[in-house]
Amino acid sequence: MNINHQPVRPTEREDLDRSGEGDLFSTTARLLRRHLFLMALVFVSCVLLGLVLYFTLPQKFTATALLIIDSRKTQFSQQQSSSAADVPVDSPTVDSQAEILKSENIALAVIKDLHLKDEPEFVGPQGGILPMIIGAIADLFADGNASDYVNERRALERFEKALTIKRVGLSYVIDISFQSTSPAMAARIANAVADAYVVDSLEAKYQSSRRAANWLQDRMKELRTQASTAERAVADFKAQNNIVDTGGRLLNEQQLAELNSTLTIVRAQRAEAQARLDQISDILKKEDGGANSLFDGTVADSLRNDVITRLRQQYLDIAGREADWSNRYGPGHLAVVNLRNQMHEIKRSIANELRRIGETYKSDLEIAKSKEESALAALNASIAQSNDTGQAQIVLRELESNAQSYRALADNFLQLYMISVQQQSFPITEARLITQASEPLRSSSPKFLLIMALATAGGLGLAFGAGLLREMSDRVFRTPEQVRSLLSLECIAIVPEVAALAKRRAKRTKDYRWLKLAGLWRHILRGSKGVVKEQSAGSRADGLVNPSPVASTRDRLVIAPYVTGAPFSRFSEAMRSIRMAIDLDQTSVSHCVVGITSSLPNEGKSTIGAALAQVIAGSRAKTLLVDADLRNPSLSRNIAPDAHVGLIEVALGRATLDEVILVDPTTGLCFLPCCGTTSLADTSQMLASGAMEQLFKSLRERYDRIIVDLSPLAPVVDVRATLKIVDAYVLIVEWGRTKIDVVLEAMHGAPRVSEHLLGVILNKANLHTLSRYDAHGGDYYYNQYYTRYGYVD
Repeated sequence: MNINHQPVRPTEREDLDRSGEGDLFSTTARLLRRHLFLMALVFVSCVLLGLVLYFTLPQKFTATALLIIDSRKTQFSQQQSSSAADVPVDSPTVDSQAEILKSENIALAVIKDLHLKDEPEFVGPQGGILPMIIGAIADLFADGNASDYVNERRALERFEKALTIKRVGLSYVIDISFQSTSPAMAARIANAVADAYVVDSLEAKYQSSRRAANWLQDRMKELRTQASTAERAVADFKAQNNIVDTGGRLLNEQQLAELNSTLTIVRAQRAEAQARLDQISDILKKEDGGANSLFDGTVADSLRNDVITRLRQQYLDIAGREADWSNRYGPGHLAVVNLRNQMHEIKRSIANELRRIGETYKSDLEIAKSKEESALAALNASIAQSNDTGQAQIVLRELESNAQSYRALADNFLQLYMISVQQQSFPITEARLITQASEPLRSSSPKFLLIMALATAGGLGLAFGAGLLREMSDRVFRTPEQVRSLLSLECIAIVPEVAALAKRRAKRTKDYRWLKLAGLWRHILRGSKGVVKEQSAGSRADGLVNPSPVASTRDRLVIAPYVTGAPFSRFSEAMRSIRMAIDLDQTSVSHCVVGITSSLPNEGKSTIGAALAQVIAGSRAKTLLVDADLRNPSLSRNIAPDAHVGLIEVALGRATLDEVILVDPTTGLCFLPCCGTTSLADTSQMLASGAMEQLFKSLRERYDRIIVDLSPLAPVVDVRATLKIVDAYVLIVEWGRTKIDVVLEAMHGAPRVSEHLLGVILNKANLHTLSRYDAHGGDYYYNQYYTRYGYVD
């Protein structure tokens, strides 16, 4: 009886759908299709909110004035005379001026000049619905009469919010903008801010110049006194030490300078003579090294002796000829030997000339040394004479330096004092107004395009967020793909919602009995007033109906006629699809008994079971519908409310099958009800008993198909006890309502039942909503071409 579910290969269209799940466009399209109404509602609400905000906010006007900071300014610390030294204004200075314009001092000055603390715009309730409500609530807790300080601070707060100061690019121009509900007020305040800044700048310069002039005056008097004292000290010191200047220098200083210059010249001469002598000595020492030392080019260049130069030239000419003849006639030729002898003679002549020059340089060196010793002795004597006045000169220089410093400081401070007095009399500001604010013609806020753009962007974001949140929280079954991917089972059919179909059929046919199908899922209408008991083969051959004595107590059998009454409806087509899935299953030979169950109650399993049994019975197969929901036999209460004996009584041997089985004369469907289970404590034990197994064994011999209505999986364990009597199961899942986690938990709790599941039926599907979740599935059920084949609701 084990049923091995082979993985169902998805169709090509499903492969395309799965491959596009990761694609952003397809994901967005599915999200829009599923939650279009919610997303549209959120988007429209945001747009309407933007419109309400635009029409409720008060109109405000912005006036702009332009102020420039001159690109040249006076540097007070660099002025040495009445002329100003101009340097460029740096960027931080311009930014600092912009911050000064934003300062509280400027704002309070404008508020005071224009009496803004008396204006309702600055101290009264603000415009707009929300600010007015907040202001009204605040006024309830505030004092009745606000003080001047409170009004001033309130006006200052609103003034700073409405004022905008910014630098225009990297230029020296500062933009002063003010926003007000009155265009005239906006222009007045913008111009007043610029004027207040200029006045504040001039006042600051005046106060700074005045303080600087007072300080300079006091300091200048002190420096003059110190300079006079220092000059008198210099004169007294010179008189005491007999120090006489000659052209600004002392006599001993002139003598020392002259002797020092003479000593320097003599030492240079001695060094030059020593260098020449050393050079001649080095050349003579290298004489034994060969002709190359004597005939090096540096000899003639250093000594610049005509004799040596001439002899060296002769030597080089003979050496060239000797080399040429040696190559021609050989080194031993007599002419070559003679040339070599001439070269040796020239070499000795050069050496002799060098020795003579060396003796001359030695004599010059002795003379230079004598001169140096004489000059040095004279310098030492002069230094000894000036040692007595050296200390006096040091003190004198210090006194003169102090006197000059005091005099220079006094002169500088006098010049700065004159400049400060001039600036105090004629203050100059670096700022000037280049564009005066005028009354704006159009309001600057609220901006319709900006508000609508923000509302649109916010609406789109919130709409997608709401749709995504709804998608993430929608943990229910809606598509066959979810069934296949999450449960690894095939979705046998999607059954439309009977209530909606019944309403449309009743409206179209004017048969309002169909409206009973829409109430509380009691899809029961009167099918036949006659109740017949299943007869034996012999009596049925006679064409007679002989109800048993027991049947007289149950005078009617009521089965939902939706399949027989509307054979071309989508509901009936879904039932035929379920029947075909049972017939075509690979192991359908053994599927004589098919159990219908669900995860939770009220998912429509009894309705599906009854309708499926009718469809199977309509195909001329002997079909039995069994109500095996012992805890809540709702099927028996609806179909056979007058029955008093049923499945339990037959299993316990208290009644026979012929006494309890009811037959629908329209379709020939047989029904085995379940009655009197209130006193039964353990229904699962009854379903798993040997008597129940023996009963179903006998039913298999009499019927081709047996449809068993079972209890739900989650609340009770009765379904697990039916493994011996049921060949296969069909799980009913309410579309869009049953939670995925509930179904998974129910199947996990009944693993053996899960192994015998034929598939899943999605019941009570809303066809309109289904098209948003499963495009091709929705088209199948809600296609305009569906009516071509005669299928109508």
